[in-house]
Amino acid sequence: MFRILGIDHLVLRTGDVTALMRFYVDVLGCSVERVQAEFGLIQLRAGGGLIDLVALDGPLGRAGGAGPGRQGRNLDHFCLRLDPFDADAIGAHLRAHGVEPGPVEMRFGAEGKGPSIYVHDPDGNMVELKGPPTGKQ
Repeated sequence: MFRILGIDHLVLRTGDVTALMRFYVDVLGCSVERVQAEFGLIQLRAGGGLIDLVALDGPLGRAGGAGPGRQGRNLDHFCLRLDPFDADAIGAHLRAHGVEPGPVEMRFGAEGKGPSIYVHDPDGNMVELKGPPTGKQ
């Protein structure tokens, strides 16, 4: 049999690769892992996993139909575990980049219940920024 070790990568289709790259690299601190221009694909390192950005006008993007917008999104949300998690510092950093964070709330995740903040990327995808578990389940 097998066991799941974690999420390897997720793929976001977008009409504005530049705006998403700025958000994930400049605001959240991902780094560019690999660019495959022939596919319209940019792969960003996010800790132990990858966030793939697929241009809607590229070969992969065209295969997926309509892109994200007000009438529909790529996904509900995904969660990035942060360390350290200083809610005030994170909020100040996000606001300095023109991103308005949601309130800090206790939410359950892979490691247990802990603080998290929701933000939206330029395409409207919701990203949960998650801190460590508090020990209270």
